[in-house]
Amino acid sequence: MSGEKNKLPVQKPDVAYEVGYGKPPAVTRFKPGRSGNPRGRPKGAKSKRPKLNEERLKGIILDEAYRDITVRDGARNVTIPMAQAVIRSLAVNAAKGHHRAQRLFAEMLSTTERQNKQLADEWLSTAMDYKIEWDQELERRKRLGITDLPDPVPHPDHVKIDLNTGEARVEGPWTREEKAELDMWLAKRDEWELALAELHEDLRSEESEGIREIICGDIKHAERILSIIGQLTEKFGR
Repeated sequence: MSGEKNKLPVQKPDVAYEVGYGKPPAVTRFKPGRSGNPRGRPKGAKSKRPKLNEERLKGIILDEAYRDITVRDGARNVTIPMAQAVIRSLAVNAAKGHHRAQRLFAEMLSTTERQNKQLADEWLSTAMDYKIEWDQELERRKRLGITDLPDPVPHPDHVKIDLNTGEARVEGPWTREEKAELDMWLAKRDEWELALAELHEDLRSEESEGIREIICGDIKHAERILSIIGQLTEKFGR
């Protein structure tokens, strides 16, 4: 009985039904228990709002700022990031005498140089503190005969400070991974130099052109490896 009470009344054909606003014809009305949108929400209709942990607009701005575009540079076309093209256009207008562009460009230049100077001063101070503290620590270890502790990376001897220019740089590996890789290549340097000398000796005594060609390929490979090791030692001052 309760099920019959919950059923919607069915309109009888002979009962008059007024059609108007909010009262569509009976044949066009939604049937009880059937969705008016059987296919569901169209694809792409879902809200595009980002999640709380997303900053999608910043990503869009950065994507556009560094998107490459082609611009005219004198008699040729060049491809540069959008941000560079905007700054270039501003600088050109400033050079042409546009006062607003001149003021804006001067402010941007002054702010950039001030920030760079601040970063350089902070880096110089950090490098000096690092070098002084580790020099003192290594001297303490030497005085006490402590030899079982690893050296710091970067090593203070590799931290070069130029007080005349106020610049600091590191002429050595920055991380333990870089140091391990450098030590590996340095350990193999003597082996490659010996192998290269033996290959040259084999080349001088070999008469077969086919084998000589193979030896020449091995020589080029050994020379390329030694060149890489040389670049690493030059970079890290070893």
